[in-house]
Amino acid sequence: MKTLVVFYSRSETTKRVAQEVARAFNADIDEVIDKKPRKGILGFLIAGYDATRGKTTEIEFEKDPSSYDLVVIGTPVWNGRVTPAIRTYLLQNREKIRNAAFFCTCAGRPGKCLEQMEGILGKRPVLRKVLMKKRLKEGIKEFVEGLKTLSGS
Repeated sequence: MKTLVVFYSRSETTKRVAQEVARAFNADIDEVIDKKPRKGILGFLIAGYDATRGKTTEIEFEKDPSSYDLVVIGTPVWNGRVTPAIRTYLLQNREKIRNAAFFCTCAGRPGKCLEQMEGILGKRPVLRKVLMKKRLKEGIKEFVEGLKTLSGS
């Protein structure tokens, strides 16, 4: 199964998870770049506001998801919601994604993030997982094992 791991990461946690998942499946990886400045305290506050309001943003990414059997999409949770970058990615590519799996990383409560991702995509993912920062290694292992079970690997 040809797999693409797509992610957005502000603090590098989601990036590390995406890299581990991609390694486990020998998958291609694609980072979604948010063109809006999100660094520092002001960037953090604006990020939470934009996520809460369900805003989109200008993004860049490289790979065409229609070339893959499975697209694994990862995002941090901002104020209990999906990031504007991944919201935009899903909106731009929902017709191109055949099968998806979702993960979100968070330090506290995941809120509505995974449900929002499913609603934006308009179809049920084959797997979805909340990865809590305090149990990150165990969560990654469980997510990878779940994907391997689904793919028959």
